[in-house]
Amino acid sequence: MTSSVSPRRAVRLGLALALGGSLLGLTATRQTGLVHTVNILLDSVLTDAQKRLPENALRTLRAADGLEVTTFATEPMLQNPTNMDIDERGRVWITEAYNYRPAITGNPTTAAGDRILILEDTNGDGKADIRKVWYQGPELNAPLGIFVMGRKAIVSQSPYVWLFEDTDGDDKADKKTVIFQGIEGDQHDHGMHTFVFGPDGKLYFNFGNEGKQLLDASGAPVKDPDGDPIVATNKGKYKQGMVFRCDPDFKNVEVLANNFRNPFEVAVDSYGTVWQSDNDDDGNKGVRINYVLEGGNYGYKDEMTGANWSAKRTNIEPEIPRRHWHLNDPGVVPNLLQTGSGSPTGLLVYEGNLLPEVYRNELLHCEPGHNVVRSYPAKKAGAGYSASIENLLKNEGDSWFRPADVCVAPDGSILVADWYDPGVGGHQAGDQTRGRVYRVAPPKRPYTAPSYTYADPEGAVLALMSPNMSVRFKAWNALTSLGDKAVPVLERYWRTSQNPRSRARAFWVLAKLKGRPYIDEAIKDTNPDIRVTGLRAARQTGGDVIGYVRQLANDPAPEVRRECLIALRHRTEPEAAELWTTLAAAYDGQDRWYLEALGISADRQWDSFFAAYLRKNADPIASAAGRDIVWRARTDAAVPFLARLATDESTDLNSRLRYFRAFDFQSGKAKSEALVKMLDGKSAPQINRLALLHLDQAFVGSNPVAKTALKKMLAGLEGSEYLEMESRYGLPEENPKLLKLALSPPDDNLGRNAMSQLLQQKGSGLVQNVLNGKDENQIRKALNALRFVGMKESLELLQSVALDKKYTKSVRQLATRNLGQSFAGEDRILALLREGKIDKDYIPYAVQGVANAWRKAISKEATTYLGGATVAGKPLPKVEDLVALRGDVKNGVKLFAQNCAICHQVNGQGADFGPKLSEIGSKLPKEAQYMAILYPSAGISFGFEGWEIQMKDGSTVVGIVSSKTETDVDVRFPGGGSQRLKTSQIKSMKQQADSMMPAGLHENMSNQDLADLVEYLVSLKKK
Repeated sequence: MTSSVSPRRAVRLGLALALGGSLLGLTATRQTGLVHTVNILLDSVLTDAQKRLPENALRTLRAADGLEVTTFATEPMLQNPTNMDIDERGRVWITEAYNYRPAITGNPTTAAGDRILILEDTNGDGKADIRKVWYQGPELNAPLGIFVMGRKAIVSQSPYVWLFEDTDGDDKADKKTVIFQGIEGDQHDHGMHTFVFGPDGKLYFNFGNEGKQLLDASGAPVKDPDGDPIVATNKGKYKQGMVFRCDPDFKNVEVLANNFRNPFEVAVDSYGTVWQSDNDDDGNKGVRINYVLEGGNYGYKDEMTGANWSAKRTNIEPEIPRRHWHLNDPGVVPNLLQTGSGSPTGLLVYEGNLLPEVYRNELLHCEPGHNVVRSYPAKKAGAGYSASIENLLKNEGDSWFRPADVCVAPDGSILVADWYDPGVGGHQAGDQTRGRVYRVAPPKRPYTAPSYTYADPEGAVLALMSPNMSVRFKAWNALTSLGDKAVPVLERYWRTSQNPRSRARAFWVLAKLKGRPYIDEAIKDTNPDIRVTGLRAARQTGGDVIGYVRQLANDPAPEVRRECLIALRHRTEPEAAELWTTLAAAYDGQDRWYLEALGISADRQWDSFFAAYLRKNADPIASAAGRDIVWRARTDAAVPFLARLATDESTDLNSRLRYFRAFDFQSGKAKSEALVKMLDGKSAPQINRLALLHLDQAFVGSNPVAKTALKKMLAGLEGSEYLEMESRYGLPEENPKLLKLALSPPDDNLGRNAMSQLLQQKGSGLVQNVLNGKDENQIRKALNALRFVGMKESLELLQSVALDKKYTKSVRQLATRNLGQSFAGEDRILALLREGKIDKDYIPYAVQGVANAWRKAISKEATTYLGGATVAGKPLPKVEDLVALRGDVKNGVKLFAQNCAICHQVNGQGADFGPKLSEIGSKLPKEAQYMAILYPSAGISFGFEGWEIQMKDGSTVVGIVSSKTETDVDVRFPGGGSQRLKTSQIKSMKQQADSMMPAGLHENMSNQDLADLVEYLVSLKKK
């Protein structure tokens, strides 16, 4: 008898026997551990190409104890899955993204467009054996969301949200309707994301910070319940990413919260509690999980100005992950959990019974940046929550595992869609042909889809209890259609079920069908979660909200009182202010969730609410709770108390910084008067400085007391502190001091910034006087201060020296080299070379000045004027050849310092310009690292795009815009320098198509050097 066992299978069997003989007779846990060990050892005999094969997909995947992972589908059945849903029959629906970002990736596309697939297991073996293309069209380009509703599906792809429909039941969509449009972020990961179905019969969805607006099918702005257009602006009502709720007919859209960066997917539990994750600016370890407090601001940008989180502000958070979300600012909702680095994607609340207890009723979440699917067990903490992390599915050896979405099947098992790629999206795709779907369930559990008789109330209510969203959607519609016939069965679940989440689901249908009688019951329920649900239902059904809040205002549960506060938001009944005061009296001075609920509740009514509060609290700052409420308030009546707290010398200054920061969230005459009063000449210098910083800039210029205080303060400041204040207020009389700082700065960046500010304040004449002088040392200092500025005036000053024969040779060499040290200067150098205006002896200095130009064509053309032979750029090496090389980490450290540290930081070392790379090895494998080096424009990290800024004076500034407000634009430059520009002096801003990272690094490095550099980069992982 001959054996047909493959070599790979033989190795596996041999390893298993060597590790302890047959797997028979071992417990499931020991079997799993042994197989996992075998798979790890198997890695040593597989090539990289073999490791990527579908049959090896499970070799390094590890499910949590009590669970096993199996493959439901792999390529070639699907490719590049971005989102997934599972219908009531257990069929898996996939949105694909073969045509993902071709303009950046350079990957091929298909003119037929991307696909929506249905994958089906027809023989019950837990693996898909049929694939149907439900829809394919040229308008589909990397859709990011799908929610299946029987024969219909909502498909999200900026700038559209479509409703697709299969009208004849042949499993092919033949009708398409535009639901929303005008959403920005076309072909962008930060645009519109998927829809989910809530227990209240409503739809929930979100978009990232590229979405910016929501238009209806006709192109008209969608308005919120207050009648305001839903549009994100720097100083408007809404900012950045948002989460929404609407009726099932897509009407009555509400913005539940705003000011996120890129929330990928929203999740809603049976009580109507909303959750989502959010991505940070890459490299700042600020990825977070959020409980969505309705009406909340989540702090990605400054609430009042729209400034970026990195902009200087009083009481700034010392830790970057907290600073990233403005967590010290009044009016920012705290985070449930900060998880560090990552690239968060699909999210759900698991309300099934098949998985182990630790995962039940908890969030399940995909984190492709760390190759893991996690759970976040949450506990109530005052009016909010705390959470921890439990891994559900982890890949411990293959960094290509990129879980994009997670869904619950009708049988309660979990399915995970795997993008499977060397990168994590972010405008990159290293592989177009692969994609997987995995199933996680207890061992040996067959994949099934229970059937329900939706036309029968008993069957429909049973379906409503399903852990699968599509089943619940179908059940909801069946029950609402049955109407009174469904009430007895719903009542039985509502009143007798031992599962409070089952009770909540039945209650929601009853509340929508019959209203007040059931809401009255819920409000009086012994379970605080049900009381919360009852109040939410009252708000949605137009019930007696004020009456219910009156009943619950002294509820012992903080989460119920929190919900009372949310219910009072924008309520104008006379009793609302008194109820708010009652609820404010329960604040303990520690619960930030509760404090933010108080602030959300008082929105647009702070004057009346705070007045009612003062009637019962004449001296609110006598208690910690009152001090917090004053800090959070937005009313002139709070300003005197805020001023007392800010100037209370019995408290150390660091503790008072929060009160000075709070002035930034006030407006009007009372604020200005209170701050000017601090400028009485008796206050300490630091108090004067803080008072000036928090006055409006226009006010300081027009108020004699403030202006005198500013001049006095500037006289006593030096260095960066002086420049910060002068740049803010721009007093021309300070030009001589600016010149002095520019010529003798503590560092180059400060000198450049001082020179830039001087030129903005019409101080070029002072610089010209230095250049016309006889002190060559001063002349050289001026030339060095001018080199990075890039303004029209700075270029003209440098050029005048470079071409003027009256200067010494060394001065002209310096001026010629420095002329090419800015973006606009590079162009000026080329123009002079083309026109033959640079003397032959100075051409090498001109070429040296543009040698590190971001635009490689500049330096290449410049070298042609040297007159000698030039070496053409080397062809790009093949990624597969580089991956095959073994690198040396120690040499990679040296190469990084020489070539990369001018723009990137690792563990705080290097220049803060491009993305931080301290954990880049956890995010990108070798293949993606090489792609980033060889083709930098193919994967520009969001937030690190280059901008060309044309100034009104004709000069050009190019860099990364780190912050933008109505008055200022902060720009960062390679090397870590920065410059603040006034928007009033900017003519236009244009985003660059190419990366700010120079191409052609390979030209000065051998293939082995590249391998050493990448070996070091992949070693930089989360500890």
